[in-house]
Amino acid sequence: MRYLPLADHDRQAMLRTIGVSHVDALFADVPADKLLDRLVALPTAKSEIAVERHLAAMAAKNVAAGAVPFFVGAGAYRHHVPATVDHLIQRSEFLTSYTPYQAEIAQGTLQYLFEFQTQVARLTGMDVANASMYDGSTATAEAVLMAHRITRRSKAVVSGGLHPHYRGVTRTTTELAGFAVDTLDPDPTGTEDILARIDGETSCVVVQSPSFYGHLIDLKPIAEKAHAVGALLVAVFTEVVSLGLIEPPGAQGADIVVGEGQSLGNPLTFGGPYVGLFATRDKYVRQMPGRLCGETVDADGKRAFVLTLSTREQHIRRDKATSNICTNAGLCSLAFSIHLSLLGQTGLTRLARVNHANAVKLADRLAAVPGVAVLNDTFFNEFTLRLPKNAADVVEALAAKGVLAGVPARRLEPKHPHLDDLLVVASTEVNTDEDREAFAVALAEVLG
Repeated sequence: MRYLPLADHDRQAMLRTIGVSHVDALFADVPADKLLDRLVALPTAKSEIAVERHLAAMAAKNVAAGAVPFFVGAGAYRHHVPATVDHLIQRSEFLTSYTPYQAEIAQGTLQYLFEFQTQVARLTGMDVANASMYDGSTATAEAVLMAHRITRRSKAVVSGGLHPHYRGVTRTTTELAGFAVDTLDPDPTGTEDILARIDGETSCVVVQSPSFYGHLIDLKPIAEKAHAVGALLVAVFTEVVSLGLIEPPGAQGADIVVGEGQSLGNPLTFGGPYVGLFATRDKYVRQMPGRLCGETVDADGKRAFVLTLSTREQHIRRDKATSNICTNAGLCSLAFSIHLSLLGQTGLTRLARVNHANAVKLADRLAAVPGVAVLNDTFFNEFTLRLPKNAADVVEALAAKGVLAGVPARRLEPKHPHLDDLLVVASTEVNTDEDREAFAVALAEVLG
């Protein structure tokens, strides 16, 4: 991007045009304690070699997820990604292709997106899926906006088991649009009564299963209550591998299903880019955000692919757009699709069984550590521990012993001090018996 210098009168003209008096007004929504009041203390100049050495030394302090026993989850999971995935997505026709505006020269891109949509629809038990979203959190926020359009109501009831980041993105997106969000308190025990919050003003009910705390939620009674008052059920997941074992949300009555697809084909990569999944019923397809690839035939009667639906803000009828999301996570969705194709239905089920079995072994082993309690009666590959000490302190102590143990609930729920002793732990197919034993032994030492 070119550097375009501006004079003071240029800046003042821009500020007058947008109706503010000072640049600081543009940051009014950022909490005051998050704003810098001085320049960052950095040297004014260093040679390129010196900068590289300094940054390399800083990077060396990081601990790679694959270098130690790793049990961190909470929406981002370490799974084994076959080498085939990276080999294929690095091909130039995939790696460098841009958005498929011209169908006649983008048949390959459109076809893999069509296959991706088919896979997501089958996984979720829904009629139709779009060509992906940015990530699970933005997909959730878009699902709420979509439900408001369909029901012509403006209040969402949000479960306390929804991932805090998803909840935050949804709240920010909907509040700026003038919509109400009725959010239940955090639900570490999986016992909230969300049915009591659903009424005739409810647009949609947003429920995550497995929840942020790992609990499996029966969506059927929630769907029945929502539908009885004319509301929709938005079902959310952060661990897509769970759909290899759990009854699909569509079969449980969900109207919109959204989630994160990172677990398939996409490594942790420090938090992104990831791939949001979005599926719904046929009757709601025209309210779905993003784009939809379809299959047709060309002038010669041969199979061909097109952008069937793409009501995006940058198109000619942008005033009719359902969303301002302008693209899809193309390369990440391709990685997802390749990994899932390699697994197949049988392989996905087997992978899910291994994940669950590993998590059960870990939960049983950690529950035997004095002072530790597992809060879950049900879970897939993630569960919550109650510790006799502050969970954040325990995590730091375990990291010093070479075990990355999980995510303290309070870290993502800073306003709820009663969560101080809760630790969310994940176990996938990459964890071994030795990893589990190392975790248990180190935890006993830290708590002893």
